Amino acid sequence: MKMATASLAALLLVTAQLHLVLAFSSVAPAFLWSPHLNGKKEMVDYRILAPRDLAKSAMTEGGWSKYLCSSEEVQGSNNFAFLFIGSELQSLEVSRPSKTDPALIDLLKDSFSNSNSSLAFPYVVAGEEKVSIENSLITEFAETCQHNSGISSIALVGSCSVDGENFDKLNDVHSVHDYLNSRIEKFSDGHTDLIVLCPGGSQLLQDSDQPNSESNILSQLLNAVNEMGAKYTFLYISDPFRSVEYLTRRGIERFLAEGTIGNETTNSTACDGVCQIKSSLLEGILVGIVLLIILISGLCCMMGIDTPTRFETPEAS
Repeated sequence: MKMATASLAALLLVTAQLHLVLAFSSVAPAFLWSPHLNGKKEMVDYRILAPRDLAKSAMTEGGWSKYLCSSEEVQGSNNFAFLFIGSELQSLEVSRPSKTDPALIDLLKDSFSNSNSSLAFPYVVAGEEKVSIENSLITEFAETCQHNSGISSIALVGSCSVDGENFDKLNDVHSVHDYLNSRIEKFSDGHTDLIVLCPGGSQLLQDSDQPNSESNILSQLLNAVNEMGAKYTFLYISDPFRSVEYLTRRGIERFLAEGTIGNETTNSTACDGVCQIKSSLLEGILVGIVLLIILISGLCCMMGIDTPTRFETPEAS
């Protein structure tokens, strides 16, 4: 009985560690910043959040309730709230900028550190419900404000999937610039326009050398809204589902690229970052199996020891 209990505990320990490693690989970061909100600067929330919890934290701790809900504090000014649904970052990629676009990492860090109010969420997981992350966020924003919503319009850019029809559809970044200018000229009542950008699977920068570069899209948007002099807040979140698909696609591209270089690269024994992650995971599994076998063997040997309970008295000579 003791051997079975110990074996089960060891197996559960190895399974739990493997589950944590696999689950951590699908965690994505989020960054919220605003140069116009007076709040706590450079806060980091280390909890693992679902999209709905992220929306609640953005509304309460990030100050988005001042923008998206009707408030006297924002009257008399033009406000924009940008929700950027990315796909090029995972939590591990933030600490390893060589594996992703370094310009995107630098842009997020600069925007985060140079703003009056900023909040980072390193670990965001995909929601249990089968809805897009942008749909989950917008729904939670509306439920938080309830009947006191201060959003005058919502514009969708790219491949966003949101339930409803009362949205303005924009095709590219140039359309976003025109939309921002028209909103500034049309309204001056202090309401907020929410712009949701989903570059994944769409060509937002048709004239750029890197049409799918999120850093180019972000830099153009930030430069445009700064030139307008309008108040804005920005929430960048890398969707865990889109991130996994993006990294898988990049892995296939990497494999195909290596296969066309030549025999010299194909026969190379160098181990890159992807190889090191796989080798470390394999080593951990093998070490766990060996330790489990040793534990079971030791317990079997100990249980197999059979000593007599009593000894015969020696005969007198």
